Amino acid sequence: MSDQSVAPAELLAQMPFAVASGVELSEARPEVVRGSLGWSAERCTAGGILHGAALMTLTDTVGAVFGYLNLPEGAGTATIESKTNFFRGVSGGTVHAEAKPLHVGRTLIVVQTDVWDDRGCRVVQTTQTQAVTTPRPPTGP
Repeated sequence: MSDQSVAPAELLAQMPFAVASGVELSEARPEVVRGSLGWSAERCTAGGILHGAALMTLTDTVGAVFGYLNLPEGAGTATIESKTNFFRGVSGGTVHAEAKPLHVGRTLIVVQTDVWDDRGCRVVQTTQTQAVTTPRPPTGP
């Protein structure tokens, strides 16, 4: 597995888009990754509802970190499929995400990320499939 001693803030710092989007990581272990995203007007659609793309950025980020923490030494990862179900709108507060494994295999990692609002109501569920890639040898001079 990848280096498990990396602090959540260090992992997040490697993803400038997630940082710029306001995603925060509170826990990052091979068993579970947790993060959050606060509501702000800049992240909303009409009517002050948190934009689906903002929610998907949160789920993609915590899912990607989960995948990274479960890679074999020297391997990489690439998302090959992501499906999101939206259950309710968010008009304030903070959303909280938790990524857990559905499958961690030799060639694929499947992660389920659930998102709740401050009241504990489910907002989003994303299932993400990541390919486990291995470094390719150099092909020439």
